[in-house]
Amino acid sequence: MGSLALQRRATRPVELTGLMFAAALVILAFMLLSGASTGGIQSGLMFRVGIYLGAALVTSLLLARLVPDADQLIFPVVVLLGGIGLVEITRLDPPYGDRQLLWLCIGDVVLLAATVWPRNINRLRLYKYTWAVIGCFLIALTIVHGSDVGAAGYPRWIGFGPIVLQPVEFLKIFMVIFFAAYLDEKRELLSGGRLEIAGIRLPPIQYLIPLLIMWGLSLLLLIRQDDLGSALLFLGIFLAMLYVGTSRPIFPALGGGLFVLGTVASYFLFSHVRLRTDIWLNPWNNSAGYQLIQGLFAFAAGGIGGQGIGLGHPGFVPVADSDFIWAALGEEIGLAGLMALLIAYLVLVYRGFDIAVTARDGFQKLLAAGLVSVFAIQAIVIIGGNTRLIPLTGVPLPFLSYGGSSIVANFIIIGLLLKVSQTVGMGRPS
Repeated sequence: MGSLALQRRATRPVELTGLMFAAALVILAFMLLSGASTGGIQSGLMFRVGIYLGAALVTSLLLARLVPDADQLIFPVVVLLGGIGLVEITRLDPPYGDRQLLWLCIGDVVLLAATVWPRNINRLRLYKYTWAVIGCFLIALTIVHGSDVGAAGYPRWIGFGPIVLQPVEFLKIFMVIFFAAYLDEKRELLSGGRLEIAGIRLPPIQYLIPLLIMWGLSLLLLIRQDDLGSALLFLGIFLAMLYVGTSRPIFPALGGGLFVLGTVASYFLFSHVRLRTDIWLNPWNNSAGYQLIQGLFAFAAGGIGGQGIGLGHPGFVPVADSDFIWAALGEEIGLAGLMALLIAYLVLVYRGFDIAVTARDGFQKLLAAGLVSVFAIQAIVIIGGNTRLIPLTGVPLPFLSYGGSSIVANFIIIGLLLKVSQTVGMGRPS
């Protein structure tokens, strides 16, 4: 019996099967790219895919030792999304593809680290105010001493020698931890309330202060850094967690209403907010709408089946490797391929919320719900912006877009989700 238990923990059969499927698709994509480029198989490209999938396999085997009972579907989905993103970035800019491969391998390492520390994930709640202070400090540091690496006109990066990070990517993790701990601690006070205004029962004002702070923080990002994507992301995460924690829809409605009012006011007060809105409403009447128009042309050129990997012209779309990766992929794999990727995101989000529902601890429920909301909201924001459903933003698409900070932060989130699922044994065979 002991040897059977050891054998079960040495492998995760569902995860390995999923990895085989993901590996097959990624290898096929690299072979198509290689064939489109030279008409044959390039050893350099296959070497890259070998490193990527080899690192993923080693990570899976280590996960079987570190968190044997964690969810077995999440990591294969991440490997699939990361691999497709690596193919497209390599196709657009080979040097950037090499960097993305490095960041993905680093991501595997930080994922494993997140499943090891903290040993008890509930210890994160003990330092909730520390996480909040660190998050606010990062924003202040970025605004005051940030660098404008992408020549966007706003300082959104902080440099440490040759390494440049985007602090807002890690801020989302700190904020999720803080809100999960705070909402779990104040759940009863927020769910009820003695103050009644227009028939709506509200808790004492001191317990609503985080809502007001979050509203102000979102507007600060929008106004000072022209970062509508991060503003929507932070507010969306908070409102989703607030609803999960209190089961009262009035709070998300109130927070969303405040943000809309602030955004409308910003439209009339700040020229860059007005410009983004005008580009969204009518990009053809504004020279700054060139990027969005090229993205729409890419979708049209891709059609249902796509031009084929390596056969389209996604390079015509500015910043196609990050902000417009969805449009670049749309031209080469078409609507059918995009729907397959969208299904992969839905599986990832579904498994994350399933972890939140299954978790027995209130803090872990809120933590898992907040972390998976990061992926859901980012996907909605960037896909909506690329397709002109909402104003264009600069939020990276999880695991597909180029960016070291985004990759590392997202792999930390995956590690924490696996850690929570381990506590309830979601990957344990029934």
